[in-house]
Amino acid sequence: MSAISLGQAVVLGIVEGVTEFLPVSSTGHLKITEGLMGIPVDDTSVVGFTAVIQVGAIAAVLCYFFKDIVRIVSAWGRGIVNREERYHHDYKFAWWVIYATIPIVVVGLAAKKLVEGPLGSLWVVAGSLIVGSGVMWVADQMGRHKRGEDDTTLKDAMLVGSSQILALLFPGFSRSGATMSTALILDLDRVAATRLSFFLGIPALTGAGLYELKDAVGAGVGAVPLAVGTAVSFVVAYASIAWLLKFVARHSFNAFVIYRIVIGVALLGLLTTGVLSA
Repeated sequence: MSAISLGQAVVLGIVEGVTEFLPVSSTGHLKITEGLMGIPVDDTSVVGFTAVIQVGAIAAVLCYFFKDIVRIVSAWGRGIVNREERYHHDYKFAWWVIYATIPIVVVGLAAKKLVEGPLGSLWVVAGSLIVGSGVMWVADQMGRHKRGEDDTTLKDAMLVGSSQILALLFPGFSRSGATMSTALILDLDRVAATRLSFFLGIPALTGAGLYELKDAVGAGVGAVPLAVGTAVSFVVAYASIAWLLKFVARHSFNAFVIYRIVIGVALLGLLTTGVLSA
């Protein structure tokens, strides 16, 4: 029997699609949802499943930003063979994304057992949701929102890319929340911060999903639930991306800050009363 049923796969796909790119922690929401459905959050196949369905969300990013990605990759390809093209911002940006992904890959491989073990506790998720809310609020207040996407530099990309480590080590902190907060502190505007978060998430999340695929399938998750969960996350994530970009163009991140605190406190209550097991 599959460790995750078809119905559970649909629910988890929806949760993943909605939360992957919102600064509310998809990992935290998935763990909470799994706990409420009685799915063991520390099971190897379950951890693999949640990583694989992220590929659906990443596919949504690839489709939504297809023209931008083609432009950046084309500039990178031209720069490889033509020195004059290497002064183009898109060529540099492509390399920056590659460089900025290295820290998360190194830490991810080195800390895999720790992340899947003690750091995967729902107590950590609850604390990270609340602490991450404070970080996000401070970043939104500190940031001067004066720099656009074309103003990004290698330093920006490296700092924002490295901030993904916070979400890796502290599930609940949120990869999007960490990257957007860092970008805001660097004075990028909210739209630029959000788009940079999207682009930096593509290699990191795709790599994680492909790396965990063997564990998800080999340890007890059926191919059908895996495919359904991934497909659902793709459709929902596409809609979520479109909504988020429109939202951040006109609003602060305060709504997300409040939501994260409410969810974090509620999770602490569920753990304290024994409704959920850490």
